[in-house]
Amino acid sequence: MSLLVQKYGGTSVGSIERIEQVAEKVAGFRAQGHDMVVVLSAMSGETNRLIGLATQIQATPDPRELDVLVSTGEQVTIALLCMALKKRGVDARSYTGGQVRIMTDSSFTKARIQSIDEANMRADLDAGRVVVVAGFQGVDENGNITTLGRGGSDTTGVALAAALKADECQIYTDVDGVYTTDPRVVECARRLDKITFEEMLEMASQGSKVLQIRSVEFAGKYKVPLRVLHSFKEGPGTLITLDEEESTMEQPIVSGIAFNRDEAKVTVAGVPDVPGVASKILAPIGAANIEIDVIVQNVSADNTTDLTFTVHKNDMQKAVAVLESVAKEIGAREVRSDDKVAKVSIVGVGMRSHAGVASTMFTALAADNINIQMITTSEIKISVIIDERYLELAVRSLHTAFGLDAEPTESRVRG
Repeated sequence: MSLLVQKYGGTSVGSIERIEQVAEKVAGFRAQGHDMVVVLSAMSGETNRLIGLATQIQATPDPRELDVLVSTGEQVTIALLCMALKKRGVDARSYTGGQVRIMTDSSFTKARIQSIDEANMRADLDAGRVVVVAGFQGVDENGNITTLGRGGSDTTGVALAAALKADECQIYTDVDGVYTTDPRVVECARRLDKITFEEMLEMASQGSKVLQIRSVEFAGKYKVPLRVLHSFKEGPGTLITLDEEESTMEQPIVSGIAFNRDEAKVTVAGVPDVPGVASKILAPIGAANIEIDVIVQNVSADNTTDLTFTVHKNDMQKAVAVLESVAKEIGAREVRSDDKVAKVSIVGVGMRSHAGVASTMFTALAADNINIQMITTSEIKISVIIDERYLELAVRSLHTAFGLDAEPTESRVRG
Protein backbone atom coordinates (compact mmCIF):
# COMPACT_ATOMS: atom_id res chain seq x y z
CA MET A 1 0.00 0.00 0.00
CA SER A 2 0.97 3.68 0.18
CA LEU A 3 3.34 5.56 2.47
CA LEU A 4 1.36 8.50 3.84
CA VAL A 5 2.62 11.45 5.87
CA GLN A 6 -0.24 13.05 7.79
CA LYS A 7 0.03 16.35 9.66
CA TYR A 8 -2.52 17.35 12.31
CA GLY A 9 -2.70 20.95 13.54
CA GLY A 10 -3.28 22.35 17.02
CA THR A 11 -7.09 22.26 16.93
CA SER A 12 -6.98 18.62 15.77
CA VAL A 13 -5.03 17.63 18.91
CA GLY A 14 -6.45 20.32 21.21
CA SER A 15 -7.88 17.92 23.81
CA ILE A 16 -7.63 14.28 24.92
CA GLU A 17 -10.91 13.59 23.14
CA ARG A 18 -9.51 14.99 19.88
CA ILE A 19 -6.24 13.06 20.24
CA GLU A 20 -8.34 9.88 20.64
CA GLN A 21 -10.20 10.79 17.42
CA VAL A 22 -6.91 11.27 15.55
CA ALA A 23 -5.73 7.89 16.90
CA GLU A 24 -8.92 6.26 15.53
CA LYS A 25 -8.32 7.83 12.12
CA VAL A 26 -4.62 6.84 12.01
CA ALA A 27 -5.42 3.30 13.19
CA GLY A 28 -7.99 3.06 10.37
CA PHE A 29 -5.38 3.94 7.73
CA ARG A 30 -2.90 1.48 9.30
CA ALA A 31 -5.56 -1.26 9.19
CA GLN A 32 -5.89 -0.65 5.44
CA GLY A 33 -2.19 -1.51 5.13
CA HIS A 34 -0.75 1.99 4.70
CA ASP A 35 2.65 2.86 6.18
CA MET A 36 2.02 5.88 8.40
CA VAL A 37 4.13 8.84 9.52
CA VAL A 38 2.18 11.37 11.61
CA VAL A 39 3.39 14.92 12.33
CA LEU A 40 1.74 16.84 15.16
CA SER A 41 1.51 20.44 16.31
CA ALA A 42 1.20 21.39 19.96
CA MET A 43 -2.31 21.57 21.46
CA SER A 44 -4.07 24.73 20.25
CA GLY A 45 -3.08 27.73 22.38
CA GLU A 46 -0.15 25.92 24.00
CA THR A 47 2.64 27.64 22.04
CA ASN A 48 1.14 31.05 22.84
CA ARG A 49 0.86 30.07 26.52
CA LEU A 50 4.54 29.10 26.61
CA ILE A 51 5.61 32.32 24.85
CA GLY A 52 3.50 34.21 27.41
CA LEU A 53 5.45 32.58 30.25
CA ALA A 54 8.73 33.59 28.60
CA THR A 55 7.70 37.23 28.11
CA GLN A 56 6.76 37.46 31.81
CA ILE A 57 10.47 36.93 32.52
CA GLN A 58 12.16 38.60 29.53
CA ALA A 59 10.40 41.24 27.40
CA THR A 60 12.36 39.88 24.42
CA PRO A 61 13.07 36.24 25.33
CA ASP A 62 16.48 34.78 24.50
CA PRO A 63 15.90 33.00 21.13
CA ARG A 64 17.80 29.80 22.01
CA GLU A 65 15.99 29.36 25.33
CA LEU A 66 12.65 30.24 23.73
CA ASP A 67 13.12 27.36 21.27
CA VAL A 68 13.93 24.99 24.15
CA LEU A 69 10.70 26.14 25.83
CA VAL A 70 8.20 26.13 22.95
CA SER A 71 9.43 22.80 21.54
CA THR A 72 7.95 21.08 24.62
CA GLY A 73 4.40 21.63 23.30
CA GLU A 74 4.78 19.05 20.54
CA GLN A 75 6.43 16.53 22.87
CA VAL A 76 3.18 16.36 24.83
CA THR A 77 0.98 15.60 21.81
CA ILE A 78 3.31 13.01 20.18
CA ALA A 79 3.59 11.01 23.43
CA LEU A 80 -0.18 11.11 24.04
CA LEU A 81 -0.99 10.03 20.46
CA CYS A 82 1.42 7.08 20.72
CA MET A 83 -0.30 6.02 23.98
CA ALA A 84 -3.71 6.31 22.28
CA LEU A 85 -2.50 4.18 19.33
CA LYS A 86 -1.00 1.52 21.60
CA LYS A 87 -4.28 1.38 23.51
CA ARG A 88 -5.84 0.41 20.16
CA GLY A 89 -3.26 -2.31 19.57
CA VAL A 90 -1.31 -0.26 17.02
CA ASP A 91 2.45 -0.15 17.65
CA ALA A 92 3.78 3.41 17.49
CA ARG A 93 6.90 5.35 18.40
CA SER A 94 7.32 9.08 19.01
CA TYR A 95 10.27 11.19 17.88
CA THR A 96 11.24 14.78 18.62
CA GLY A 97 12.84 16.72 15.76
CA GLY A 98 16.25 16.09 17.30
CA GLN A 99 15.64 12.34 17.62
CA VAL A 100 14.71 12.08 13.93
CA ARG A 101 17.72 14.30 13.22
CA ILE A 102 15.90 17.00 11.30
CA MET A 103 19.06 19.09 10.83
CA THR A 104 18.57 22.85 10.58
CA ASP A 105 20.69 26.00 10.56
CA SER A 106 21.11 27.89 13.84
CA SER A 107 18.56 30.66 13.19
CA PHE A 108 16.65 30.19 16.45
CA THR A 109 12.84 30.74 16.23
CA LYS A 110 12.93 30.64 12.39
CA ALA A 111 15.37 27.89 11.45
CA ARG A 112 15.50 26.33 7.99
CA ILE A 113 15.73 22.59 7.37
CA GLN A 114 19.02 21.46 5.79
CA SER A 115 18.76 17.66 5.85
CA ILE A 116 16.77 14.79 7.35
CA ASP A 117 18.14 11.42 8.47
CA GLU A 118 15.31 9.00 7.71
CA ALA A 119 17.11 5.78 8.80
CA ASN A 120 15.37 5.39 12.20
CA MET A 121 11.95 6.16 10.73
CA ARG A 122 12.50 3.63 7.92
CA ALA A 123 13.44 0.93 10.43
CA ASP A 124 10.27 1.60 12.43
CA LEU A 125 8.09 1.63 9.32
CA ASP A 126 9.62 -1.67 8.18
CA ALA A 127 8.81 -3.10 11.63
CA GLY A 128 5.15 -2.10 11.13
CA ARG A 129 5.14 0.83 13.55
CA VAL A 130 3.39 4.15 13.13
CA VAL A 131 6.03 6.90 13.39
CA VAL A 132 4.83 10.01 15.26
CA VAL A 133 7.04 13.09 14.85
CA ALA A 134 7.01 16.45 16.64
CA GLY A 135 6.37 19.17 14.06
CA PHE A 136 7.91 22.65 14.04
CA GLN A 137 11.29 21.62 15.45
CA GLY A 138 14.76 20.38 14.58
CA VAL A 139 18.33 20.44 15.84
CA ASP A 140 21.42 22.31 14.65
CA GLU A 141 24.92 20.87 14.15
CA ASN A 142 25.81 21.74 17.76
CA GLY A 143 22.84 19.79 19.16
CA ASN A 144 20.77 22.90 19.98
CA ILE A 145 16.99 22.60 19.72
CA THR A 146 15.65 24.87 16.96
CA THR A 147 12.12 25.73 15.80
CA LEU A 148 10.97 26.50 12.26
CA GLY A 149 8.77 29.53 12.92
CA ARG A 150 5.00 29.91 12.81
CA GLY A 151 3.26 27.19 10.80
CA GLY A 152 6.46 25.14 10.83
CA SER A 153 4.63 21.86 11.41
CA ASP A 154 3.32 22.02 7.83
CA THR A 155 6.93 22.38 6.66
CA THR A 156 8.00 19.40 8.83
CA GLY A 157 5.26 17.26 7.26
CA VAL A 158 6.22 18.16 3.69
CA ALA A 159 9.97 17.78 4.40
CA LEU A 160 9.47 14.29 5.88
CA ALA A 161 7.28 13.33 2.91
CA ALA A 162 10.06 14.50 0.55
CA ALA A 163 12.80 12.66 2.49
CA LEU A 164 10.78 9.43 2.68
CA LYS A 165 9.45 9.78 -0.89
CA ALA A 166 5.91 9.42 0.47
CA ASP A 167 3.00 8.88 -1.91
CA GLU A 168 1.13 11.84 -0.44
CA CYS A 169 1.44 14.43 2.31
CA GLN A 170 -1.95 15.07 3.90
CA ILE A 171 -2.45 18.25 5.93
CA TYR A 172 -5.41 17.89 8.29
CA THR A 173 -6.87 21.18 9.43
CA ASP A 174 -10.14 22.83 10.49
CA VAL A 175 -11.27 23.47 6.90
CA ASP A 176 -12.17 20.78 4.38
CA GLY A 177 -9.94 22.02 1.59
CA VAL A 178 -8.89 25.10 -0.36
CA TYR A 179 -11.79 27.33 -1.40
CA THR A 180 -12.18 29.75 -4.29
CA THR A 181 -12.19 32.42 -1.57
CA ASP A 182 -12.93 32.73 2.15
CA PRO A 183 -16.42 31.21 2.69
CA ARG A 184 -16.95 33.68 5.56
CA VAL A 185 -16.89 36.51 3.00
CA VAL A 186 -18.57 34.77 0.05
CA GLU A 187 -21.28 32.28 1.06
CA CYS A 188 -21.21 30.56 -2.31
CA ALA A 189 -17.44 29.93 -2.36
CA ARG A 190 -16.59 26.48 -3.73
CA ARG A 191 -14.08 23.92 -2.54
CA LEU A 192 -11.49 23.24 -5.24
CA ASP A 193 -10.81 19.57 -6.05
CA LYS A 194 -7.39 20.47 -7.39
CA ILE A 195 -5.06 23.47 -7.53
CA THR A 196 -1.48 23.86 -8.79
CA PHE A 197 1.48 24.64 -6.53
CA GLU A 198 1.93 27.95 -8.37
CA GLU A 199 -1.67 28.97 -7.71
CA MET A 200 -1.47 27.87 -4.06
CA LEU A 201 1.73 29.86 -3.58
CA GLU A 202 0.12 32.97 -5.02
CA MET A 203 -3.04 32.42 -2.94
CA ALA A 204 -0.94 31.95 0.22
CA SER A 205 1.26 34.99 -0.45
CA GLN A 206 -1.80 37.14 -1.25
CA GLY A 207 -3.51 36.39 2.06
CA SER A 208 -5.05 32.89 1.94
CA LYS A 209 -4.26 31.34 5.35
CA VAL A 210 -4.88 27.64 4.62
CA LEU A 211 -1.21 26.63 4.27
CA GLN A 212 2.10 28.13 5.28
CA ILE A 213 3.98 29.47 2.23
CA ARG A 214 7.23 27.68 3.06
CA SER A 215 5.52 24.29 3.09
CA VAL A 216 3.98 24.91 -0.36
CA GLU A 217 7.38 26.02 -1.73
CA PHE A 218 8.97 22.88 -0.28
CA ALA A 219 6.27 20.61 -1.73
CA GLY A 220 6.60 22.21 -5.17
CA LYS A 221 10.40 21.97 -5.13
CA TYR A 222 10.44 18.28 -4.18
CA LYS A 223 7.28 17.38 -6.15
CA VAL A 224 5.40 16.10 -3.08
CA PRO A 225 1.64 15.74 -3.75
CA LEU A 226 -0.08 17.74 -1.02
CA ARG A 227 -3.70 17.32 0.10
CA VAL A 228 -5.65 19.59 2.47
CA LEU A 229 -8.38 17.76 4.42
CA HIS A 230 -10.72 18.31 7.36
CA SER A 231 -9.59 16.55 10.54
CA PHE A 232 -13.01 15.25 11.58
CA LYS A 233 -15.22 15.33 8.47
CA GLU A 234 -14.90 12.85 5.64
CA GLY A 235 -14.26 14.24 2.18
CA PRO A 236 -11.70 14.31 -0.64
CA GLY A 237 -10.24 17.70 0.33
CA THR A 238 -8.11 19.62 -2.18
CA LEU A 239 -5.11 18.12 -3.99
CA ILE A 240 -2.24 20.56 -4.62
CA THR A 241 -0.20 19.28 -7.51
CA LEU A 242 2.25 20.18 -10.26
CA ASP A 243 0.90 21.93 -13.34
CA GLU A 244 1.35 18.87 -15.54
CA GLU A 245 0.88 19.01 -19.25
CA GLU A 246 -2.85 19.29 -18.84
CA SER A 247 -4.56 21.36 -21.45
CA THR A 248 -5.05 24.82 -20.01
CA MET A 249 -8.19 25.00 -22.17
CA GLU A 250 -9.85 22.79 -19.56
CA GLN A 251 -8.66 24.86 -16.62
CA PRO A 252 -10.68 27.73 -15.22
CA ILE A 253 -9.17 31.12 -16.07
CA VAL A 254 -9.26 32.14 -12.41
CA SER A 255 -9.06 29.55 -9.62
CA GLY A 256 -9.52 31.81 -6.65
CA ILE A 257 -9.79 35.27 -5.12
CA ALA A 258 -7.34 36.05 -2.30
CA PHE A 259 -7.35 39.17 -0.15
CA ASN A 260 -5.28 40.79 2.56
CA ARG A 261 -6.47 43.38 5.07
CA ASP A 262 -2.96 43.90 6.53
CA GLU A 263 -1.70 46.34 3.89
CA ALA A 264 -0.72 49.98 4.35
CA LYS A 265 0.24 52.46 1.63
CA VAL A 266 3.19 54.86 1.86
CA THR A 267 3.90 57.62 -0.71
CA VAL A 268 7.03 59.73 -1.08
CA ALA A 269 5.79 62.72 -3.12
CA GLY A 270 7.75 65.28 -5.13
CA VAL A 271 10.88 63.16 -5.55
CA PRO A 272 13.47 64.59 -8.01
CA ASP A 273 13.25 62.45 -11.18
CA VAL A 274 16.90 61.39 -11.46
CA PRO A 275 18.55 57.97 -11.89
CA GLY A 276 19.06 55.97 -8.70
CA VAL A 277 16.45 57.81 -6.66
CA ALA A 278 14.26 54.72 -6.20
CA SER A 279 17.13 52.78 -4.64
CA LYS A 280 17.86 55.72 -2.30
CA ILE A 281 14.27 55.42 -1.05
CA LEU A 282 13.87 51.64 -1.01
CA ALA A 283 17.33 50.57 0.24
CA PRO A 284 16.82 52.09 3.74
CA ILE A 285 13.41 50.37 3.91
CA GLY A 286 15.08 47.01 3.15
CA ALA A 287 17.84 47.76 5.68
CA ALA A 288 15.12 48.31 8.32
CA ASN A 289 13.84 44.76 7.53
CA ILE A 290 10.52 46.06 6.19
CA GLU A 291 9.03 43.98 3.36
CA ILE A 292 7.63 45.88 0.39
CA ASP A 293 4.78 44.49 -1.69
CA VAL A 294 3.27 46.60 -4.50
CA ILE A 295 5.32 49.48 -5.98
CA VAL A 296 4.04 52.20 -8.36
CA GLN A 297 5.97 55.21 -9.68
CA ASN A 298 4.31 58.18 -11.39
CA VAL A 299 6.27 60.79 -13.33
CA SER A 300 4.76 64.29 -13.38
CA ALA A 301 5.38 67.18 -15.74
CA ASP A 302 7.69 69.19 -13.44
CA ASN A 303 10.45 66.53 -13.44
CA THR A 304 9.45 65.15 -10.06
CA THR A 305 7.97 61.76 -9.35
CA ASP A 306 5.77 60.13 -6.70
CA LEU A 307 6.85 56.70 -5.45
CA THR A 308 4.11 54.70 -3.72
CA PHE A 309 4.45 51.25 -2.20
CA THR A 310 2.67 49.02 0.28
CA VAL A 311 4.00 47.48 3.50
CA HIS A 312 2.45 45.45 6.31
CA LYS A 313 0.19 47.61 8.50
CA ASN A 314 2.42 46.87 11.52
CA ASP A 315 5.43 48.31 9.65
CA MET A 316 3.80 51.54 8.44
CA GLN A 317 4.96 53.86 11.27
CA LYS A 318 8.47 52.43 11.10
CA ALA A 319 8.54 52.93 7.31
CA VAL A 320 7.33 56.53 7.61
CA ALA A 321 9.99 57.28 10.25
CA VAL A 322 12.73 55.90 7.94
CA LEU A 323 11.39 57.84 4.94
CA GLU A 324 11.07 61.21 6.72
CA SER A 325 14.86 61.45 6.97
CA VAL A 326 15.37 60.01 3.45
CA ALA A 327 12.94 62.60 2.01
CA LYS A 328 15.00 65.45 3.49
CA GLU A 329 18.22 64.01 2.05
CA ILE A 330 16.91 63.66 -1.50
CA GLY A 331 14.78 66.83 -1.50
CA ALA A 332 11.37 65.15 -1.73
CA ARG A 333 8.28 67.24 -0.92
CA GLU A 334 6.47 65.02 1.62
CA VAL A 335 5.78 61.53 2.94
CA ARG A 336 2.14 60.40 3.13
CA SER A 337 0.71 57.20 4.58
CA ASP A 338 -2.66 55.42 4.59
CA ASP A 339 -3.51 52.26 6.53
CA LYS A 340 -7.13 52.12 5.35
CA VAL A 341 -6.36 50.03 2.27
CA ALA A 342 -6.66 46.35 1.35
CA LYS A 343 -5.38 44.12 -1.42
CA VAL A 344 -7.55 41.88 -3.61
CA SER A 345 -5.96 39.37 -6.01
CA ILE A 346 -7.28 37.07 -8.70
CA VAL A 347 -5.15 33.93 -9.21
CA GLY A 348 -5.18 31.29 -11.94
CA VAL A 349 -2.79 29.46 -14.28
CA GLY A 350 -5.49 29.75 -16.96
CA MET A 351 -4.62 33.46 -17.27
CA ARG A 352 -1.54 32.49 -19.29
CA SER A 353 -3.68 31.45 -22.25
CA HIS A 354 -6.63 33.83 -21.95
CA ALA A 355 -6.84 37.47 -22.98
CA GLY A 356 -9.13 40.04 -21.38
CA VAL A 357 -8.75 38.89 -17.77
CA ALA A 358 -7.67 42.32 -16.51
CA SER A 359 -10.51 44.10 -18.30
CA THR A 360 -13.05 41.67 -16.76
CA MET A 361 -11.61 42.42 -13.33
CA PHE A 362 -11.58 46.20 -13.78
CA THR A 363 -15.07 46.24 -15.32
CA ALA A 364 -16.49 44.27 -12.36
CA LEU A 365 -14.91 46.67 -9.84
CA ALA A 366 -16.05 49.73 -11.80
CA ALA A 367 -19.63 48.41 -11.86
CA ASP A 368 -19.59 48.61 -8.05
CA ASN A 369 -17.89 52.06 -8.07
CA ILE A 370 -14.72 50.66 -6.48
CA ASN A 371 -11.70 52.82 -7.22
CA ILE A 372 -8.37 51.07 -7.93
CA GLN A 373 -5.44 52.82 -6.24
CA MET A 374 -2.59 50.53 -7.37
CA ILE A 375 -2.18 47.53 -9.67
CA THR A 376 0.46 44.80 -9.84
CA THR A 377 0.54 41.68 -12.01
CA SER A 378 2.42 38.44 -12.48
CA GLU A 379 1.94 35.70 -15.06
CA ILE A 380 -0.87 34.05 -13.06
CA LYS A 381 -2.06 36.86 -10.76
CA ILE A 382 -3.49 40.40 -10.83
CA SER A 383 -3.58 42.33 -7.54
CA VAL A 384 -5.22 45.68 -6.84
CA ILE A 385 -5.05 47.98 -3.84
CA ILE A 386 -8.44 49.48 -2.91
CA ASP A 387 -10.12 51.28 0.00
CA GLU A 388 -10.57 48.68 2.77
CA ARG A 389 -14.26 49.63 3.17
CA TYR A 390 -15.00 48.01 -0.20
CA LEU A 391 -12.94 44.85 0.30
CA GLU A 392 -15.77 42.35 0.84
CA LEU A 393 -17.88 43.91 -1.92
CA ALA A 394 -14.91 43.61 -4.31
CA VAL A 395 -14.29 39.95 -3.41
CA ARG A 396 -17.97 39.05 -3.93
CA SER A 397 -18.14 40.99 -7.19
CA LEU A 398 -15.00 39.32 -8.64
CA HIS A 399 -16.08 35.89 -7.43
CA THR A 400 -19.27 36.25 -9.48
CA ALA A 401 -17.59 37.92 -12.47
CA PHE A 402 -15.20 34.99 -12.97
CA GLY A 403 -17.90 32.33 -12.59
CA LEU A 404 -16.66 30.94 -9.29
CA ASP A 405 -19.98 30.99 -7.42
CA ALA A 406 -21.27 27.55 -6.41
CA GLU A 407 -24.64 26.40 -7.64
CA PRO A 408 -27.32 27.15 -5.00
CA THR A 409 -28.09 23.40 -4.80
CA GLU A 410 -24.45 22.42 -4.27
CA SER A 411 -23.97 21.17 -0.74
CA ARG A 412 -20.74 21.97 1.07
CA VAL A 413 -19.07 20.84 4.26
CA ARG A 414 -18.20 23.95 6.24
CA GLY A 415 -14.88 24.14 8.08
